[in-house]
Amino acid sequence: MTDPVRILVVGLGNMGASHASAYHRMDGFEIVGLCSRTIKSKEIPAELQGYPLFEDYEAALADLAPDAVSINTWPNTHADYAIKAMEAGAHVFMEKPIGTTNEEARAVVDKARATGRKLVLGYILRVHPSWIRFIELGKTLGKPLVMRLNLNQQSSGDAWAWHKNLIDSLIPIVDCGVHYVDVMCQLTGAKPVRVHGIGASLWDAADKPNYGHLHVTFDDGSVGWYEAGWGPMMSETAFFVKDIVGPKGSVSLVPNEEARDEAEDLSDSADIDKHTKTDAIRLHHAAVGDDKHFLKPDEVMSMEDEPGHQDLCDREQAFFLQAIREDLDLSDAMDAAVDSLRIVLAAEQSIREERVIRLD
Repeated sequence: MTDPVRILVVGLGNMGASHASAYHRMDGFEIVGLCSRTIKSKEIPAELQGYPLFEDYEAALADLAPDAVSINTWPNTHADYAIKAMEAGAHVFMEKPIGTTNEEARAVVDKARATGRKLVLGYILRVHPSWIRFIELGKTLGKPLVMRLNLNQQSSGDAWAWHKNLIDSLIPIVDCGVHYVDVMCQLTGAKPVRVHGIGASLWDAADKPNYGHLHVTFDDGSVGWYEAGWGPMMSETAFFVKDIVGPKGSVSLVPNEEARDEAEDLSDSADIDKHTKTDAIRLHHAAVGDDKHFLKPDEVMSMEDEPGHQDLCDREQAFFLQAIREDLDLSDAMDAAVDSLRIVLAAEQSIREERVIRLD
């Protein structure tokens, strides 16, 4: 029988608790410690109570000598924590982004290659069946593609502090944008050549722009935009736009209005399940006949039985375990994480310098 992977979980917020729950329930993992700077003064979820608690990350690494580390902390600690884990001999699962600068991102990937440790990034859309199908269909639409994506979130209650603290590390189009720019890169398979960003500061509590919009142009002629805003002032109208258009038609992730009640549809843009939850995929065929009417009606594919947020976290950790046990080559995924961060950081630079950024 294969011994379980002994894992240290660092950070126990929304994502950390979900990943810890997956490790707790999976036969292939054994949690050997939970770590955060203030963990001993916070309430631990019931299923995770009883595990050793640490408030000093380096001490936890030294005391436990884990096989793997799960890093779910604020983005400005990601690179440092990942490098220290790999230097200590541990494989790393890390929530996105891979770092806060291009230099950090390259350093993390270089360390994974140098040490032979597995590095899996929390790009949750890569394990999401609806998004996998969405991308597959998008690739059938011809070139160039127009990609329209957004995720705006209204901040209140727990989300108020969560979003405020995140902005201290990265603005919304950087923090969340890596997911959706990664989708654009998968769809086009092309090289990004030009990035433009705009931003606005609407939230007095935040020190950085809480709203942003990025445009990216690829060398195959494809273009994409991504919009993200956090704050108590954000509108919940059209907060979830996921749309791909090509010469042969379009495909969209859309709500199935018959499957949602009115109250659900009008609230909770900050609900973590709604970040990835879709109800249907709508495929539109552009071909018309001699009379210029469409030859085929739109196809609507129901996704009402798709996995929820915890199920997706479980899938991510199942892949992490597989990568460790089967020695999977993660080169492409690691390079993709570096590339997606490079694009969103170029958008932030564009906002700051008020100019278009051309990529090498």
